[in-house]
Amino acid sequence: MIKQGIDQLTGSAHMQDFILKDFYERSMLLQGRMAANSFLKGKQINDLSEVEFRVFSQWGEDGIIDWLVKHVPVPTESFIEFGVETFREANCRFLLQNRNWKGLVMDGSEEYMRSLQAQQMFWMHDLTARPAFIDKDNINNHIEDAGFSGDLGILSIDIDGNDYWVWDAISCVDPAIVICEYNPILGDEHAITVPYDPKFYRMDAHYCGLYFGASIKALSVLAEKKGYTFVGSNSNGINAFFVRNNLVKHIENVIKEYKSFPSRHRDSRDSEGNLSFTGGISRFDLISDQIVVDVKTGDEVALSRLDQPYSESWLKYM
Repeated sequence: MIKQGIDQLTGSAHMQDFILKDFYERSMLLQGRMAANSFLKGKQINDLSEVEFRVFSQWGEDGIIDWLVKHVPVPTESFIEFGVETFREANCRFLLQNRNWKGLVMDGSEEYMRSLQAQQMFWMHDLTARPAFIDKDNINNHIEDAGFSGDLGILSIDIDGNDYWVWDAISCVDPAIVICEYNPILGDEHAITVPYDPKFYRMDAHYCGLYFGASIKALSVLAEKKGYTFVGSNSNGINAFFVRNNLVKHIENVIKEYKSFPSRHRDSRDSEGNLSFTGGISRFDLISDQIVVDVKTGDEVALSRLDQPYSESWLKYM
């Protein structure tokens, strides 16, 4: 019915497509705002999974982020997110469009950044988009060159590789909230990450695509060192959320458990690059010959040499 009405108003296929996309985006934003308003400030929740909803995020991060900024007094309504591709699916886009935050996004692809800069959203908001292949040696320069430093609302890291090492290196901003992707295949019992390689690429590291990033425990160890408290993850076992220690008191009494989740994803590939749908503990077995770094000791060890990587609570879920 909607499309029929549009057809009557315009004969241009391009215009029809633009109007439909605009209508759907407005509808998504409205529904996201309604969902956000349904979570009352100060009402106690069991864990962050209870406030999940998805508008532009990959999973339920939109709801978690909106809930956190509703409770945590961020020093500035600004964010930095990298590993965003075209920013079509990202952690901070709902913040940008729903709460009108200022942001910096980066991705290694110039084509993705040009595509973002051509979107209506780009000129309607205070968004900086820069192509950059990020490593631990250049990240601070990229951030400062874009005009960001000091206090920050949210830092979101998702680069499918050197996430631990890059977060460890960031010193030019002081975010209230940090979101960092973890690799649930590595388990929750060991503080481990892939060894640092400035040219790390997930699909080159191992054909199955499951060898990348850091464990949730490794990120929690790093967070503690940098002055942050782990407050939970999304229920799909992808993104971990951390709040600066001097601000975590604002949510201590409204979250019963700072809980992390494993994943049930089956996005592994075979040696030909086709989806192989490997699930459960078998995913760990695929990469068991790979080397990881124990971030507490600095020692390198093959995954196969580690004790049980999953806690009992994770095993029950898997």
